[in-house]
Amino acid sequence: MDTATAAPAAAAATTVPPPAGASPPPGAAAGPGDDLAALKVVPARHYWRWVAGAAALVVVAQFGHGLLTNPGWEWDIFFLYLTADTVLKAVWVTLQLTAYGTVIGFALGMVLAFMRLSRSVILQTVAWTYIWAFRSIPLIVQLLFWFNLAYLYKELGFGIPFGPVLWSFDTMNLVGALSAAVIGLALHQAAYAAEIVRGGIVSVDGGQLEAAAALGIPRLRQLRRILLPQAMRGILPNAANEVISLFKGTSIVSVMAIGELFYQVQVVYGRNGRVVPLLMVATAWYILLTTLLSIAQYYVERHFARGAERTPPPTPLQRARTFAHTIRAAAATGGIQR
Repeated sequence: MDTATAAPAAAAATTVPPPAGASPPPGAAAGPGDDLAALKVVPARHYWRWVAGAAALVVVAQFGHGLLTNPGWEWDIFFLYLTADTVLKAVWVTLQLTAYGTVIGFALGMVLAFMRLSRSVILQTVAWTYIWAFRSIPLIVQLLFWFNLAYLYKELGFGIPFGPVLWSFDTMNLVGALSAAVIGLALHQAAYAAEIVRGGIVSVDGGQLEAAAALGIPRLRQLRRILLPQAMRGILPNAANEVISLFKGTSIVSVMAIGELFYQVQVVYGRNGRVVPLLMVATAWYILLTTLLSIAQYYVERHFARGAERTPPPTPLQRARTFAHTIRAAAATGGIQR
């Protein structure tokens, strides 16, 4: 091949193609890819999704309209008793029962969880039997058993096992209604808390404890600084659900004539016959306090998620502040047309 023929061939082989999206030079022939680039991308339209959303909004609007216009709700009676002294005292009793049941229940539940995880067959069996029994017996039965403790045991005492009693006392006035409710709720809660804590501990990789032991870290520090912080991520959601369930479940102690929220509402509407608005009073307080517990759960979970997420997502309050700052900045720069 001569030099005159090889030069044009080399030039054609080293020609650099135009970048993607660039306009072809004038006079150049249009290729098959140019027609595809000229097509307009149209997003898919989900018409049935819009129809379902509109139907849901109509149902919600009808329900809201019924709440406002139906005279059977008696909103004047509702607002009259919403912050009444008797109702506020009953709310305080409900919060006390929830707090005592949660603290004592989860403290005992942690002990039971570690007993089930121990290498002692006796401790494992005792913890499993407790959890099995208290999860099997209905809560109302447990409460009534504790309330009637004096009927089952006239006296309780301390002494030598299976031997003489050194000191005894009468049980007639030992356990009152409120004490029986706290004991019953706490012992019932402990059975569920034990399984929640055990599940969170088991979810942590055992290799981390082996590495910590190889480094000579004491077992108590392993538990406090390595195991529990990671286990809390699995414990918290279920534990929060149990606390909320316990808060609403305190209404069952009304069978013992304890002046908690639901019992007090029953007493009031038993006197004036306004059943629906008084039930709405109890419902409103349960919704309000459950919402506050859910908000606390969100921030506690966010705190213990720091080890897994280096940059956790912004909180709803932070998002609202960011949005407000964006609106103010756009308004200051004239981005919003007035």
